[in-house]
Amino acid sequence: MVNDSAGGLEIVAGNLTLQGFSLDVHSGRVRSDRAAFATRYVRAALEEFQAQDLRVEVRSEIPLASGLGSSAATVVATIGALNEHLGLSLSLQEIADCAHRIEKTVQMGLGSPMDTALSTFGGYCTVSKTARPIDLPALELVIGYTEKPHDTRSEVQKVQRLYALYPEIVGPIFQSIGAASSRAVQLIREQDLAALGELMNVNHGLLEAIGVGSRELSELVYAARGPGRALGAKITGAGGGGCMIALPGPEGRTPMAVALEQAKGRAFLVRTGCQGLRLED
Repeated sequence: MVNDSAGGLEIVAGNLTLQGFSLDVHSGRVRSDRAAFATRYVRAALEEFQAQDLRVEVRSEIPLASGLGSSAATVVATIGALNEHLGLSLSLQEIADCAHRIEKTVQMGLGSPMDTALSTFGGYCTVSKTARPIDLPALELVIGYTEKPHDTRSEVQKVQRLYALYPEIVGPIFQSIGAASSRAVQLIREQDLAALGELMNVNHGLLEAIGVGSRELSELVYAARGPGRALGAKITGAGGGGCMIALPGPEGRTPMAVALEQAKGRAFLVRTGCQGLRLED
């Protein structure tokens, strides 16, 4: 939410897995040690458009640093609100491009256009150098959250180091991960959920092979596949903590959510293919 605020530029945020806080951009006055870190994407968006005399309120239920695209969603929402409030007349494509540029700058060069494109357009996208929307049916999934944040940069550096040491081994793993993603598009379109689940399990093994797994993630993955009766389960995001996703079997999502909670995770029921950026009163 963006409103005029004479003589200041203020960010007010809550529900960011924090107790809530307020940050005055000019004075640096905060009520939480994590305020500057949690609002760095909002501040970068405000700086991009040289915004002045505004009060920006951020509300998000997406856990931070969890592999769920919280930074992309925050940047896109901020740009969308500024676009409307300041009359910038940006198209959705321009918002997606700007959000990716800001996210990549804040993350010191890291970040693909996937999360920002999905947050802007909604639905499904395939990503190579750019994001391309594709039409696929929705899926009901369960997310398991370890409640342990990950550090994307350190996880990426870990994989880069492994690739530098063993390119002839890690390179083919990268190719297999890409092939699994491409095959998954066909399986979702055909609604072959059993095969999609198998492919998720394969993908999880490939991700663990390049070192981005963790004990907490593995416990949630195997809880989902075992007592949760999932068709498939895998790491999502950069790994090293954060979240995993699981595809329910015929028993539905409830047994899986119970299994994840019993394995000391937090369970979220989600649906893919939903609407992206939208304006609300």
